[in-house]
Amino acid sequence: MQIIKVTNKKTRKEFFQVARELYRHDKVWVCPLDSEIESKFDPESNIHLQNGNACRWILINKENKLVGRIAAFYNREKALQENQPTGGIGYFECINDKTAAFLLFDTARTWLQAEGMEAMDGPVNFGENDSNWGLLVSGYTHPGYGMPYNLPYYQTLFEEYGFRLYFRQYSYHLDLRKKFPERFWKIAEWVSHKPDFSFRHFRFRETEKYVQDMVSIYNDAWSGFKEHFTPLDPVDVKESLKKAKPIIDEELIWFAYHNEQPIAFFIMFPDVNQIFKHLNGKLTPLNIIRFLIMKKRKKITRIRALVAGVVPKFQNAGIESAIFWNLNEVMKHKKHYKEVELSWVGDFNPKMRRLYEAVGGTLAKTHYTYRFMFDPSAPYERFMPEVFEDSRKKVISKQTD
Repeated sequence: MQIIKVTNKKTRKEFFQVARELYRHDKVWVCPLDSEIESKFDPESNIHLQNGNACRWILINKENKLVGRIAAFYNREKALQENQPTGGIGYFECINDKTAAFLLFDTARTWLQAEGMEAMDGPVNFGENDSNWGLLVSGYTHPGYGMPYNLPYYQTLFEEYGFRLYFRQYSYHLDLRKKFPERFWKIAEWVSHKPDFSFRHFRFRETEKYVQDMVSIYNDAWSGFKEHFTPLDPVDVKESLKKAKPIIDEELIWFAYHNEQPIAFFIMFPDVNQIFKHLNGKLTPLNIIRFLIMKKRKKITRIRALVAGVVPKFQNAGIESAIFWNLNEVMKHKKHYKEVELSWVGDFNPKMRRLYEAVGGTLAKTHYTYRFMFDPSAPYERFMPEVFEDSRKKVISKQTD
């Protein structure tokens, strides 16, 4: 077998082709857009490359057939927030062969070590963790937009190489055709109508305001993660919204205010994978027309919840419940939406898991994020931020790997 570095148009095309070959007969898999993956390796599109680097490879066998691929990357600022400089690997695809998989892992590891890294997380995205993050280990049903899907044997390949569980990620499915639990609904409606609180959905014509509100909420809500926290940049948020405009439904993004001060947000996107499934990863002019027609005909019946944030002062005030109450009002006139994927919530955040269960969500998928220490004698700790320390104490005795 031969490792080949991706350096030109031909190898870039082969990098994408690996997945198409492996999933050729998988009826569930949705081919990600080639352009979205390629943007992660473009310094003009990915800000993480401004203080970092990335490299990718394909693997061919002796018959010159594509049998695998992998990418390695790091952002130096983020890498140095860990106890040891930590990079990432992602976009891993491989035949069911340990020799092939281990060669890919070794190649990524060697490159990261040469770049000064001492550990690697994977499989992860070279960007934020709201998309393409973690390895699917249970729940091999339709992947929501931005949620990774992989072949079942990948878990064995990762773990036999020596990757260790860093954290679990849980996704819940909510059937919008079923009534919400009555007790939850009463609390949610009560909070929603308290005079000091107000709730509004996003509007593109007020993008500037909502971007500032989102940054304010997020940076306050997640600052407790300390070394794992990177503040949001308004410019980046605005650019992301601009790129996502063709798929955004304004009434699926909600903000909460207390005396007109922003205190919470909840972001959901229509699951465009229901359309992308028919495009084979290509946004050709014809496919763009097909996308617009299917979207207009309301072929998207699922929603994916991406991210939420509540400032610490109001994290026990039922704000999340009230946002769901307002969303339910939206669904009354958007009946083509049948299901919500609430993804994802980490095993280190039992409070959010309880909320998803309280609204009637059922556990549907589990992903694992792994870490591999280059020095096997180095101390290893699972991800368990201090912000959830109280919850950790309650569950730690029950937790087993």
